[in-house]
Amino acid sequence: MNDRSEKTPSESAVEMRELVLPNDTNSHGNVLGGKVLHLMDLACAMVAMRHCRRPVVTAAMDNVEFLAPIPGGHFMILKAMVNHTGRTSMEIGVRVEGENPLTGEIIHTSSAYLTFVGLDEGKKPAEVPAVTPGTEDEKRRYAEAEKRVVHRRESRRD
Repeated sequence: MNDRSEKTPSESAVEMRELVLPNDTNSHGNVLGGKVLHLMDLACAMVAMRHCRRPVVTAAMDNVEFLAPIPGGHFMILKAMVNHTGRTSMEIGVRVEGENPLTGEIIHTSSAYLTFVGLDEGKKPAEVPAVTPGTEDEKRRYAEAEKRVVHRRESRRD
C-alpha cells in the first residue's frame, strides 16, 4: 500500500492517564522510571498506529530526563503527538505530567521524542502519511523536529 496522504498531528494525538499504584513505585514511593518509559512507548505507539493505520515498531528514543517525581497515589498524564514524518518513520513527542488528585496541581515531569517506523504485511518498512501541521504550536513542533531529524542523521554517520 502506498499511502502518502496527509494528516494533521491532532488527528492521531493521544492523552492517557494512569494512577500510580504501589506496585509501580520505587523504594522512595515514586513511580519507577521504567514504568514511565514503558508508558511513553505505549502512548507514542498508539499515536504512530493511529497516524499510519499500520503496525509500527519503536526505532529510537531520544534522551529522557526525569525532572520531578510522581508520587504513588498521583495521576500520570501522558500527552503524545506526531511532530514530523519521513518516508517510513514518524517522530512522536511525549510529555509526562504528574497530577495531585487532591489539589489538582499538575507538574511537568519528563518529555521525550520517540521514532517509530510503519510496517507492511511482510514486516518491512512501509510509507506513512505525511504530517501537515495546522496550529502555530504544531508548526513550531514540526520546525524543531526537522532540526532533530538532521542531527540524528548526522550522528548516525559518525
